[in-house]
Amino acid sequence: MPNTKAARPNVIVFFTDQQRWDSTGVHGNPLDLTPNFDDMARRGTDVHYSFTVQPVCTPARACLQTGLYATTHQVYRNGIPLPTHCQTLAHHFKAAGYATGYVGKWHLASDVGVGAVPIERRGGYDYWLASQAIEATSDVYDTVVYNNDNTPVKLPGYRVDALTDAAIRYVDVHQAEPFYLFISYLEPHHQNHIDDYPPPRGYRERYTGRWTPPDLVELGGSTAQHLGGYWGMVKRLDEALGRLLDALESLRLLDNTVVLFTSDHGNHFKTRNNEYKRSGHDSSIRVPTAICGPGFDGGGRVHQLVSLIDLTATLLDAASLPLPAKMQGRSILPLLRGQREGWPEEVFVQVSETQVARVVRTHRWKYGVAAPDKDGWNDMASEHYVEEYLYDLKADPYELTNLIGIGSHREVANVMRERLLRRMEEAGEVAPSIELAPERSSQGPFGRRKVEPQEVYA
Repeated sequence: MPNTKAARPNVIVFFTDQQRWDSTGVHGNPLDLTPNFDDMARRGTDVHYSFTVQPVCTPARACLQTGLYATTHQVYRNGIPLPTHCQTLAHHFKAAGYATGYVGKWHLASDVGVGAVPIERRGGYDYWLASQAIEATSDVYDTVVYNNDNTPVKLPGYRVDALTDAAIRYVDVHQAEPFYLFISYLEPHHQNHIDDYPPPRGYRERYTGRWTPPDLVELGGSTAQHLGGYWGMVKRLDEALGRLLDALESLRLLDNTVVLFTSDHGNHFKTRNNEYKRSGHDSSIRVPTAICGPGFDGGGRVHQLVSLIDLTATLLDAASLPLPAKMQGRSILPLLRGQREGWPEEVFVQVSETQVARVVRTHRWKYGVAAPDKDGWNDMASEHYVEEYLYDLKADPYELTNLIGIGSHREVANVMRERLLRRMEEAGEVAPSIELAPERSSQGPFGRRKVEPQEVYA
């Protein structure tokens, strides 16, 4: 029986891991990797400027589940479990009478091992077919997850397909009641034990040597080795999204189901540090995001900068559930109704593990600072930071020319510094001191022109 409770939409989160924003057609990728995502963005809502709040797996997941900054819930790096007192999306939907389900990678209970997760560490989800670290319990054609009884379950097929099949089965079983389902894929994250991006058979060959994003062309990293497999994984994820949407259509649920597609962070392919993420560059923090369903169909393109924690509030708002007073994100639904007053002009990102860093980004400018005397693994924050970079995203969208310290851009850096300090305080951090970068002479074409006053606040 189809769900007849039209006032209570179903909610599905389709969550990928380490997916770059420019892997999608709506963001200019020419390889036709994501026709289903692109169609979803065009007929639904394209959250065109979407950013993680923390470019590391566990912190990003904790932020999306709770709607809080990492320094608030204190899961600021991998290896820290989500505190059991934290209220997740599952708790809120369950309290409203929804069936709740989780399929795939959890990564929020690091103290229980790599596989089975005790009931009390599952973030309030009722149905469970997941693994704490699916990259450790599975391979691409050997998917092993754990059910409600913590019994290992081997699912057939390529891992993306195996998890999608499980999600479709959940939807089929729960179609007569309002449900909230979170599907968490590992792809297009690398397979850790082989440091490779293994796509389905035959997919790597389709994309090796094809289009390469400009930052990767310039900086290299592991691009030549890994990009073909990575694009192949993105392609299969989009095919899985299409199958899920087809299943909803066939069950007459599509018009009453909110579907959110997003990712935890991006991938810079060892160009900004010695691994794949944990930097403040757009290749690491900008993610593809689209939403379809009630309230979002025909929403068009959202031009405001949106954070991962805003999506938490958005999902609750879409189901007409109250937003907790302590939630630090805000719903984007008012933006779709033309109510844009008060929406921040910048997005704020906290970075950990490789360094203790903070970033603020507007449409035009990117400003980042780092704590030289702190360790990114052991320290959550700092009382002292040093300016690290300033990018003019209009002239230099792939962040190849660092303008910090150049006299012609000092006023811009000062404005961005004040924005960063304000956002840090709003997030609950103690306002730190920020040491200015040493002055240096102009370098390259971007440093030769004085910035006009109206450009400083862009």
